[in-house]
Amino acid sequence: MSGMFALTSGDAAIVLEPREGRAPVWRHWGAAVDVAGLPPLADARGAASFSFDEDVPLDSAPVGGLGWFGPAAVELRDATGAGMVVSWTNSDVARTDDGLVICLDDTVQGVHLVQTIAADGLGGFRIGATLTNTGPAPIQLDWLASAVLPLPGDAAQLVSWRGRHNAELVEKVEPLPAHAWQREGRRGIAGHGGPAGLFVLGEGAGHAAGPVHALQLCWSGDSLIRVERDDEGFFIAMAGARLAPGEVVLAPGSSWTAPDVLAAWSSHGRNGATAIFHAAVRAMVRWPGSTMPPRKVHLNSWEACYFDHDEARILALAEAAAQIGIERFVLDDGWFVGRNDDTAGLGDWTPDPAKYPQGLAPLAHQIIATGMEFGLWVEPEMVNPDSDLYRAHPDWALALPDRARPTARNQLVLDLSLAAVRDYLFDCLDRLLREVPISYLKWDHNRDLAPAGGAAQVRGLYDLLARLRTAHPGVEIEACAGGGGRSDAGMAPYVHRYWTSDNIDAVSRVDIQRGFLAFLPPEMMGSHVGASPAHATGRAQALAFRAAVAMPGHFGVEMDPRTLDAQERDELAGWIGFHRTWRDLLHGGQVWLGEGPDGLVWQAQGNAQAQLLFAIRRAPAADRRPQPLRLPHLAGQGACKVRLLRLAGGTGGHAAPTTPLHRAMVDAPVTLAGNWLAHAGLPMPPMNAQTVAIFHIEAG
Repeated sequence: MSGMFALTSGDAAIVLEPREGRAPVWRHWGAAVDVAGLPPLADARGAASFSFDEDVPLDSAPVGGLGWFGPAAVELRDATGAGMVVSWTNSDVARTDDGLVICLDDTVQGVHLVQTIAADGLGGFRIGATLTNTGPAPIQLDWLASAVLPLPGDAAQLVSWRGRHNAELVEKVEPLPAHAWQREGRRGIAGHGGPAGLFVLGEGAGHAAGPVHALQLCWSGDSLIRVERDDEGFFIAMAGARLAPGEVVLAPGSSWTAPDVLAAWSSHGRNGATAIFHAAVRAMVRWPGSTMPPRKVHLNSWEACYFDHDEARILALAEAAAQIGIERFVLDDGWFVGRNDDTAGLGDWTPDPAKYPQGLAPLAHQIIATGMEFGLWVEPEMVNPDSDLYRAHPDWALALPDRARPTARNQLVLDLSLAAVRDYLFDCLDRLLREVPISYLKWDHNRDLAPAGGAAQVRGLYDLLARLRTAHPGVEIEACAGGGGRSDAGMAPYVHRYWTSDNIDAVSRVDIQRGFLAFLPPEMMGSHVGASPAHATGRAQALAFRAAVAMPGHFGVEMDPRTLDAQERDELAGWIGFHRTWRDLLHGGQVWLGEGPDGLVWQAQGNAQAQLLFAIRRAPAADRRPQPLRLPHLAGQGACKVRLLRLAGGTGGHAAPTTPLHRAMVDAPVTLAGNWLAHAGLPMPPMNAQTVAIFHIEAG
């Protein structure tokens, strides 16, 4: 073999150097480069002390035992449980229309590894791996990295997220490790820390500028991400599905495919990497009718009435929703037989005859007659011990022999690796969707897995969702797992929305939603106006602030409008109308996040021609006067027309601008140079705590 394999995607490039009989060597992941005249790595590296006579550099599939001491891409055991030392003996690298295919063989141990790298043309790469047992005996697979990626030695900071129920996506920024950093998920779902992913920032990089490497795993189950410093001075990142011992045993001839990794590099900071992620996720979504329709404003019944509902109450709630401009009504938990609280009924997916004596179809038709669509909450993966399904099939629940069956929220988890379970659930849901005019399913998952179902559980879920989408392609699905416990790219081919958090407190939601937007696009981010005080925190906020914080995502309402007085209902209807006016600009375009002075945070959504800017103040200002807000993404934009659409906050609705400039901005756009806005900043009005200033910025 000779030459280099250079794969360009937008402003980014991956460069691998082929080697005869061995995995190709990593040469570069970063800015697009010209490899003309690039010498082989062996010619550019001198001997190092206390090293093997034959160099062992980082390659695409490093394996331990024969000179590589870093993290391994593959870990195997034989039928006796003994570890197997893998060493590649054959190698082939081939170009495809959009990338590379790397085929590696170990003819001694009898394994074949195929690695794929596909460029999306925007700075992103989709990387995958499949391992096949080509030998005569079974092999236990303990670990297969989806991707092994080099990170530069001068990388400065690592950005990750952690979380819990009602406190998802808490951002953590820390220096690159002196030894190793690891994030491991063991709960059976992606978890409330968001997707299995991270951002690695170069020196001085931030939201708007600087080199950023980022990755996220397309997976909804247990995962492992590791960043380790090599003693040569650079860093290695790898990611993959976390497998339990003995979970994957490959019979001769069988294969296991790791979930894909989305890898992004950008010189335009975190926002540049985020744009690459958003494009990759959007390419996976299968919209009814093939293109994204306007994202309908929801009202979800959960916090309006919890389990306490019947046909009359729901109809009254739906009529109140229709009157304020709601476009889709979603009936949440409590509609099926035996479901008066969370102790019974899961698994028995038939309407409760006491609450809905005629079933759901008449209710759905009456709701549709108001001009709204009808959606329904389901939790198909779960079963209550107090249910007809569990009494008939206790063997269908995830469980260990002769061990306790721990419940959470009074429920167990169905074993989706079993075809009979998937068939039962498909038949239940298929019947509902055929008998009732349901256009939307809120698909919930309200507990961690113990015992774990492993990768087979996740792939069983994907299989069930794919089957349902094929049978009912016009139905949209929302992914929910105790709020934001399963907001990940693995779900993107099957769903159209993620419920971001059960915490709808607007102050809490600011950071939660910013964490979500680092990986997933705004049109898929469920963001609702909740009651005040917020049910999750007990904290009170003005309706305008709650609505403005919810505005950038897939907007909805999570309360009973009838509890509002006439003025508040009119105000809420006004915010719904505002969202419907601007959603085409908010959805499907780019997102820019940033931080301003004195605790201000901001985000803009749209495109180079037009965008909405949200400047958010959560806590009281410490400075006497607000400082201008610099908007780096507008550099070089030319003249910009800036209009103040709303100043949302205060206790009585909309706050009033108090400066002549901002009063003028309400009446007509003010023209400012893009370079001024980028480097000197947009003058900001005085803002009380819990206030959002919403601007429209238009080129020209």
